[in-house]
Amino acid sequence: MQRAAPLPIQLRGNCFARGLLRLAGWRVVFPGLPTRQGVLVIYPHTSNWDFVIGILAKWSAGLPISFWSKDELFAWPLFGAWLRWVGGIAVDRKSPRGRVADMVARFAVARAEDRFLWLGIAPEGTRGYAPAWRTGFYQLAHAAGVPVGLGYIDYARRVIGVDEFIALGGDRDADMAAIALHLGPYRGRRPDCASPIRFEP
Repeated sequence: MQRAAPLPIQLRGNCFARGLLRLAGWRVVFPGLPTRQGVLVIYPHTSNWDFVIGILAKWSAGLPISFWSKDELFAWPLFGAWLRWVGGIAVDRKSPRGRVADMVARFAVARAEDRFLWLGIAPEGTRGYAPAWRTGFYQLAHAAGVPVGLGYIDYARRVIGVDEFIALGGDRDADMAAIALHLGPYRGRRPDCASPIRFEP
């Protein structure tokens, strides 16, 4: 694992969203992005409130982040349009290549067109306790050759942000140890539901 390059991409966020978070006692930490494409993991994910705070933080920082959502949710015209507006990407679970391979192809197109594509993933896969992280974010970032942003939501200090980016080295144990070192101290709304930062053996 290596730390990603400096953060040359500076973004302008929404003052109204930033003000709402301040009124609620939250602070956003976001110094910029190293590249125009990447994967952002968000930890810990223990509450439905994470989505609300996360969307406000996304707007506050001006972060062009997308997220996976079930394709059937986009069948509802108004709700589907809203999901796309806030960054939802429909996942075709019947795709013969699988969602990771489909997303790798999306990253390749975004890189060729020099446009933003950052995908946010909660690697625990659930708001309840899970014994380990899912591996999808790792497979995706490694296959696409994009950095991983280490995002956190800390209810203990009421701070949400991403200020560390890493380039995966291919040694899963070493990479996960580095991720755990950075994200381990943060506490979710329900700390007992946070999953250990590890993969299944």
